[in-house]
Amino acid sequence: MSTHSEPAELPALPDLAARVAERLRARGETVAVAESSAGGLVAAALLAVPGASRYFLGGAVVYSRRAGKALLGLVPADMEGLRAETEPYALLLAGKVRGNHRASWGLGETGAAGPSDSPAGDPAGRACLAVAGAVERSRTVLTGSTARAANMELFARQLLALFDEVLADAA
Repeated sequence: MSTHSEPAELPALPDLAARVAERLRARGETVAVAESSAGGLVAAALLAVPGASRYFLGGAVVYSRRAGKALLGLVPADMEGLRAETEPYALLLAGKVRGNHRASWGLGETGAAGPSDSPAGDPAGRACLAVAGAVERSRTVLTGSTARAANMELFARQLLALFDEVLADAA
């Protein structure tokens, strides 16, 4: 687990999505996304890149347990020993969405965008991110902010940046 308290300066969301898309196209690989507090921004950014149908297989905004069950097929046994808004839960989301879509890669994100803390007690501005595929990696991001829209956008950028790192390392 690595925690980023002060996120490094990242490229803009469209630039990160374009970089990831190019890597996926060059490798002939695919991705599926399960987001929570990023609210679909990762999927939207990837879909905004022309040619997305070559690498993007689908996604879900998993904002509740009911959504997890309906959209990913999560069952109580999947959650045994897990708590939402943790890196293991983000890895579960990434693995489920990957498997359900038969994608090369799955991305998972869970957190609290704000302005209030999550029902589980996690602070606003905290997200857990995960990539599942040939390599698995997770990260926790702490923004220190309660600004909902800014946190959502930063969570999306951080997830795409993590995925870009994984793709570069796995090359």
